[in-house]
Amino acid sequence: MVKLKYDANGLIPAIVQDHYTKKVLMLAYMNEESLKISLEEGMTCFYSRSRQELWRKGETSGNRQHIVSIRTDCDCDTLLVDVIKDGPACHTGSESCFFNVIDEKEDEAFSYEGLYKMLLGRKLEKKEGSYTTYLFEKGTDKILKKVGEECTEVIIAAKAQDKEETIYEIADLLYHITVLMIDAGISLDEVTAELAKRHIIDHKVKQERMQ
Repeated sequence: MVKLKYDANGLIPAIVQDHYTKKVLMLAYMNEESLKISLEEGMTCFYSRSRQELWRKGETSGNRQHIVSIRTDCDCDTLLVDVIKDGPACHTGSESCFFNVIDEKEDEAFSYEGLYKMLLGRKLEKKEGSYTTYLFEKGTDKILKKVGEECTEVIIAAKAQDKEETIYEIADLLYHITVLMIDAGISLDEVTAELAKRHIIDHKVKQERMQ
C-alpha cells in the first residue's frame, strides 16, 4: 500500500471530484482514522480541523458521497477522491464549494454554466425589474407555461426552415428550461450525469421500449 505523507497534525488534504463530470466539489482533510472509515464504508468521512472531530459527509443533510476511487498525487501528500454524490457538496446548496470568482476576463467566452450561475443568482438574490426574478416570483406554473410556448415557437421556426429564427427560439427555450431546472432544484451536474449514462444505451432497445 502507498505510504501517505500526513502533515504535522496528522492530516492530509482530500480533493473531492464528481465521478461523472470530473468537476472539483470540495476540499477537506482526512486523518488515518477517517481514511480508514471512508475505505471501509465506501462513503467519505473527513476530519474537521475547527471542531477537531470526525465527520461523515451527508450525515445530517443526506448529501452523501459514494466513493468510486481514492488516488494520491506523486508526492503522496494529497488525496483525490472520486465520488458519486447524492446531493450538493457545499453547505450553501451549491453543487461545488468553488463558486466565488476572484478574477474573470471580461471578454471570456459565454458558457452555459455561466448562464446557469447567473440565473441561480437571480433566484437567490432577486433583482428588481429582472425578467428572471419575475418568473421565479410567479412560480412553477408560469415557468412551465413559458417553456411550453417556447417549444411551440421552436417547432414553428424549424418547420418553416428559418435557420436564424430557429436559433433565436432555441436560445429562448434553453433559457426558460434553465430557469425551470433551477426552480425544480435540478443541477447541471445531474443532467450531465444522466447524459453520461446514455452513451451506452442500445438505440434499438430504446426504440422497442418506446413502441
